[in-house]
Amino acid sequence: MEYMLMHKNAAVARLEIFEDTGTILKTLELMRPEHLPLGVRLTPQGKPETKAINDWWVGRAIPASRSGLRDALEILQMSSPVLLLTKCFGLSLSDQYWVRPSNKALEWKDVNFFENEFSEDVGNALFGRTADGEIDLMSPDNTSDGWLKKKWVIADGKRLLLKCGSGPAFQEPLNEAIASAIMRRLGIAHASYTLTWEGDQPLSACEDFITPQTDLISAWHIRETGKKPGHISEYQHFLSRCDALGIPNARESLDRMLAVDYLIVNADRHYNNFGAVRDAETLEWLGLAPIFDCGTSMWYDQYPHMIHPRAEQKSKPFRSKHGEQIELVTSLDWLDFPALRGVDEEYSELLRQSPYIEDNRRDVLCYALRERVKMLEQLALSRAAAVPEADPEDDEDKYDEDDEDDWEPEL
Repeated sequence: MEYMLMHKNAAVARLEIFEDTGTILKTLELMRPEHLPLGVRLTPQGKPETKAINDWWVGRAIPASRSGLRDALEILQMSSPVLLLTKCFGLSLSDQYWVRPSNKALEWKDVNFFENEFSEDVGNALFGRTADGEIDLMSPDNTSDGWLKKKWVIADGKRLLLKCGSGPAFQEPLNEAIASAIMRRLGIAHASYTLTWEGDQPLSACEDFITPQTDLISAWHIRETGKKPGHISEYQHFLSRCDALGIPNARESLDRMLAVDYLIVNADRHYNNFGAVRDAETLEWLGLAPIFDCGTSMWYDQYPHMIHPRAEQKSKPFRSKHGEQIELVTSLDWLDFPALRGVDEEYSELLRQSPYIEDNRRDVLCYALRERVKMLEQLALSRAAAVPEADPEDDEDKYDEDDEDDWEPEL
C-alpha cells in the first residue's frame, strides 16, 4: 500500500509499505530530503537507501525485548509489533514523523497524539490487561521504546509516560524519582519523574518533554551521521558529530549526564536513552535533551551483599567503567555538593514506600548513595587547581568522612 512519509505538515517521501509485514518496500518519490529522518542516506540515484529507511521505520516499533510483549500481542491479535505501526500512522510522542495513507485525506492537526485523544487499549495490553469490546489500536504505545513495561496516559491534559520496574525489587521507578531529585538539587535539565502506584505496583510517571514543535533524536542516529575514524574514541566521535550538526553546548550537557550517571551508578546509558532536541519545522538544533531514563541504576538488580559503592562499576556508553568514564568530564566546578546534603534521606523515604524493598536493602542503598556523593566530591577537590583550607564552620555543608551519621550497614 502507498503512504506519504510526513514530518508534521511537510510531505517528505512517497513510500510503499508491505501490509503483510509492515515494512517499507521502496521509496517511490522523494520531495523533501532535508526532512528525512536523521541518518537516512541517499543512493547515487537520489533516493533514500531502502535498508536505512526501513531500519528507521522498524526501529519505531515496540522492541522484541519488551517485557510481556508476547502476551500483549496475543491480546491485540497481532503477530508482530511492526504491524502496529500503520495502525497508528506511525505517530509518536517523541517526534513529529508519521505516514499518511494515500487513500485518506488526513492532516497532522487531526491525528497527532500531542493534541488529540488516544486509546489506552495497547498500553493496557502491555500490562497484561484485556480490553472490553473491540480493541482500538490508535495509540502512541505502538511506537514506544525500551524493555520495561510502559504506557502513555492522559492526565489533566498532560501526556504522561508510566513505566514499571523489574522483579524482585521493582526498584527502577524509585531510582527515577531519586535521580530527578538529584538533578533538581543540582540545577540540571532533566525529565522530572515522580513515583506513583497502580495497585501494589510502583510506577514512575514522567510528563512528555517533547512538544508538537520538536523532535527527540537519539544519540545513536546522531552518532551514525558519520563513520568513526579508527584513531578517535567513541566520546570524541559523538562530540564531533554534534559539532558537525550544530548541536549547541553538547560537551557541557554530557558533563552533567556523566556526572549524574557516576553518582547513581547508571548501568545502562546506551545510545538510545539520550539524545538531542530539534525544531521539527526549521530543523534547528536546540541542544541535547533533558536527562531521562535513569532507572537502571543504584544496583537495581543486585542483592544487598553485592553492593559495594567504592568498587569499580560498569558503565556505558563511552567507557566500560564509571571510574574511567567520569574522567571524560571536562569540569566538575559546577557541582554544588551542599545541595546534595540529605539526598540519601530523601531516597530512604522513597524506598520506604515500596513493599518490595526490605530494610537491609534500603539501608545499604542509602549508605551507597552517600558514598558515591563523597567519591565525586573527592574527585572534584582533587581536580581543583588550588584547594583552600576548609573552614571548620563549613563542615556541616559537606559530606564528612567522620560524620557521626555515616555508619556502614552490614552487607
